[in-house]
Amino acid sequence: MVAMDDGPDGPDAADGSETPLGRVLPLPPAPDGIELRHLRAFVAVAEELNFGRAAARLYLSQPALSRQIRGLERLVGCDLLRRSTHGVELTLAGDALLDRARSLLYGIDDAVSATRAVGGELAGRLARIWEPVQHLTSADVDLQALRNAGEELHGQFPPPPEIVVRPVNTGGVPSLLLGADPQLQPSLLFLHGGGYVMGSAFGYRGLAGALAMAAEASLVAPEFRLAPEHPFPAALEDAMRAYLWMLDTGTPPDQITMAGDSAGCGLVLSLMVTLQQEKLPLPGGAALLCPGIDLTFDHVDEVPSIGTSEPQPALSLEQLRSFAVSYLDGHPADDPVISPLNADLTGMPPLLIQGGTGDVLVVDAHRLADHAKSHGVDTRLELYPVATHDFHIFWSFLPEAAEALQQAGRFAQEVRAAATTAAREAK
Repeated sequence: MVAMDDGPDGPDAADGSETPLGRVLPLPPAPDGIELRHLRAFVAVAEELNFGRAAARLYLSQPALSRQIRGLERLVGCDLLRRSTHGVELTLAGDALLDRARSLLYGIDDAVSATRAVGGELAGRLARIWEPVQHLTSADVDLQALRNAGEELHGQFPPPPEIVVRPVNTGGVPSLLLGADPQLQPSLLFLHGGGYVMGSAFGYRGLAGALAMAAEASLVAPEFRLAPEHPFPAALEDAMRAYLWMLDTGTPPDQITMAGDSAGCGLVLSLMVTLQQEKLPLPGGAALLCPGIDLTFDHVDEVPSIGTSEPQPALSLEQLRSFAVSYLDGHPADDPVISPLNADLTGMPPLLIQGGTGDVLVVDAHRLADHAKSHGVDTRLELYPVATHDFHIFWSFLPEAAEALQQAGRFAQEVRAAATTAAREAK
């Protein structure tokens, strides 16, 4: 409670003396167990003064509503409602809580409404950012124009100012090394998306830098070759050389986290399957951001036309399939090296899989998580309420993207910590 006074010295007492200044006493914290559902239940019963009507209003059964009220009364330590054969009435304590509970619930609802309004604003901003790319949606569009539009999009999102970006040659593959501390041994390998035909390490330096920042690590982003000029297995060979270079520089494999976005996730998994087949050391974990891993796209619903309010990827389904044809160049799409959903993933390191709930390609995240778990892989699936593919790109203004990258960074830190602990115990 806050003691109020009438002036700088407080009101006069009855004997003419002055009372001491009021002091602000901290309120005891509310019990941790009180939840919004408790307060909504209480307000509904207090307003209806009838459990049956209140239960119907909340779409609850009467027993469930009664349990919530009893739970709230136990938590606050007093009776809030007086029940009798004649009906329900508020106790003095209940009357004291009612207006405050209403105010609290109103504030929560207002905050959610404001957040949704901002969310709509963000959705509009996302649509405007994607628009130059989405205008190039036919399968026969000039690929160079599409590549240029993609680079311009990524160019809007530079890396965090703390991140130092410098070139490095990783086993013959031109790459970028990103990190807040250039002296750190690289422990992240990032393979960018772009359907194997577009994107670049330079263009993706914003997302890669943000991931390096979140992971408190140094990151290698190889400039792997693109189709159709260099179809499969060119990108895989370049990714393999970059990974082996990291091992040659002294980074223990179990301290390395591989990461990728969209089609880059498919390349990460291709690399891990190949490492396993060739009996080479696997990394300590993999973070897969909005994976696009099924090059048949048979499980993806047809994409809504541009201009609708429905969620959609940045590119048309027809175009995505044309990218896959360019990359495969006649190679079977069901090869386990290319399609991880056909691979035996037994023995793979922990996977973090993230997706947007409104992304039409989120089906790949679900299928991959189920497939990996069925092979005993430690798999974590995280879904975010976002209606765009590859939402991590927008980490600088989209809260869900920033949170997802923080989680991916923590995952990479956990991989390093587990490796350090294992090495210590092995001594």
